[in-house]
Amino acid sequence: MAWNRRQVLRGGVGVGALLLLAACSDGDKASGPARGGTLRVGAVGTAARIERDPHANLSNDSDFLITALVYDALTVPGGNPNVAPRLASKWESDAERKRWTFTLAEGATFHDGTPVTSEDVVWSLRRLRSVGGASKMPVAEADINADGPTRVILTVPEPNSQLPLLVRLMTFVVKTGTTDFTKAIGTGPFRLESYQGGNARLVRNERWHGPAPLLDAIEVTMFESATALGNAVLGGQIDLASNVGAIAGRTAEGRGDLQVVRRSNDTMLGVAMRAADGPFADPRVRTAIRLGVDRKALVNQVHSGYGTVANDILGTADPNYDTTIPQRSREIDRAKTLLREANFDTGKTYPLVTKAEAPGEVESARVLATQLAEIGVKLEVVVQESNAFYDQTWLNAPFYTVSWGTNDSTLFYADKLLASRSNRNETAFKDAEFDAATSKALAARDDAEYTAACKTLQRIQYDRGGYLVWGMADGIDIASAKVRDLPALGGYARVQLERAWLE
Repeated sequence: MAWNRRQVLRGGVGVGALLLLAACSDGDKASGPARGGTLRVGAVGTAARIERDPHANLSNDSDFLITALVYDALTVPGGNPNVAPRLASKWESDAERKRWTFTLAEGATFHDGTPVTSEDVVWSLRRLRSVGGASKMPVAEADINADGPTRVILTVPEPNSQLPLLVRLMTFVVKTGTTDFTKAIGTGPFRLESYQGGNARLVRNERWHGPAPLLDAIEVTMFESATALGNAVLGGQIDLASNVGAIAGRTAEGRGDLQVVRRSNDTMLGVAMRAADGPFADPRVRTAIRLGVDRKALVNQVHSGYGTVANDILGTADPNYDTTIPQRSREIDRAKTLLREANFDTGKTYPLVTKAEAPGEVESARVLATQLAEIGVKLEVVVQESNAFYDQTWLNAPFYTVSWGTNDSTLFYADKLLASRSNRNETAFKDAEFDAATSKALAARDDAEYTAACKTLQRIQYDRGGYLVWGMADGIDIASAKVRDLPALGGYARVQLERAWLE
């Protein structure tokens, strides 16, 4: 599958119906939600990257926010389970998990009043596959078909229990034949009223098939940088700044007119250790590296305390994340012993390659180099420009930093990053037992079988995988104190503002 890690960083989140209520902040239960008002939201974006095609690569946060409010995807992420309904009200598979049927929400209409049909969905998903590639639509165009007026069939060649997850917040549906998106006729909770240069005013869609939004309107303003975005919310120019960063979050803390919303499990920073060959091929060396780091200190220094320690397993927000596996902590003596047993050459200096992609990523490399020196591992931090990193280092180097946006599925990461067959295997990890557990989870016929297989693959990843996953950063949003029921899930949950309201 032509799969791009940067695109998966946008593996957004959202909530639907009942799950939304559970996932959102508490709000003012005393007075209750109020209808009306305009929410002024800021988001980062640049004029050179403005994109209005919902099936294209939406690299501006501002564009993605507008798109997610105007258009509906088949599914959106939830809390537990981690997939929630949106334009599809339900889904089911055949026994082999190869043929999935999605049923459209009753009463769903476009903003011009015309009903949504299965043909609209088929046309949209096929176009998404054509424009966005397999990373956005994992089903081939020929295998996307209508089944009557309200059902769509997606067929995959291999068993895949993850398909409802893989179509979350990407499968935006437009009217059949639409290629001009200036009018933005979607089915989402808000309609486009005006648009200019990346800034938009959206008004409530009174005919939305989901629970009616409370806000009269949302005004989206594009900011060129997170610093400008933070200054705007601190100065009262906007009511909400999403993913604004820890520094602005610290500044806002203690101000009575503002609130800081911390969305856990937002971004992972870690290290990929090449398992196939080279200095980190011996699993004892990889374990020593994991034991040599002070995770709490990393979270405090790199994320300013806005985060949590992690346990070397990807997919920390997965409801099936195995919390029974002991949390790994720093053990310097044991780490040194393992290095000696593995005959690791502590006389050499090894490059730790990084890039300034995720906030704190370069700093994390420097902190790691300092910490690992205490177990005898000498590292030289090499900062590469992003393009050079992906051309020369990613998938090849023995030791480099990685960052991933949230994706609440351990199986998703196992299949895409750690399975032997993956062409994005960042650690060159090849393990027959792990591959078998991944395949078993993908083809699981019931929850018990799925859960058991997911636990097996997590345990293997913890014991001998190629990743050091030391922590998860919170997503930091700053909002006026009068804004209620903001999204609380990690990642792109921040764009799901349909339940927000103003005091």
